[in-house]
Amino acid sequence: MLFMLIVKSSKNSEAGNRPSLELIEAMDKYNKELIEAGVRVMAKGLKPSSSGMRISYPKLAENPVITNGPFSEPENIIAGFILIEVNSKEEAIEWAMRMPDPQGEGNGQIELREVF
Repeated sequence: MLFMLIVKSSKNSEAGNRPSLELIEAMDKYNKELIEAGVRVMAKGLKPSSSGMRISYPKLAENPVITNGPFSEPENIIAGFILIEVNSKEEAIEWAMRMPDPQGEGNGQIELREVF
C-alpha cells in the first residue's frame, strides 16, 4: 500500500527560512530509518508558495486561470512530502507518528493519505 505523508507549511517555511540544525538532523535520522526499513519511495521538500502558481478552472469549457503565489493560510499549503510503501494503514500511521515535528516549532502538521 502506498501512502503519502503530506507536510503542511507554516509561516516560517513560507518565509523561506531553513529548518534548524536540530530539525535537519532529526529528519535525516527519520529518513534513514525509512530507507533502512525499505519503506521510503521518495521524499522531497517544496519551495515556498511565493515561487509557485495555482491553475484553476472556474468555468466549464473556458480557459484555466493562473494565479501566482504566495498564497495565504500556510497550514493549507504543502511544504513537502514523503511517499512510503507499507503493508497496512496501521503501519503507515506508525511511521507517520514517528516523524519529528516537521516545522520544529511545535505547530507542525502532517496529513496522511493513501495513494490510488
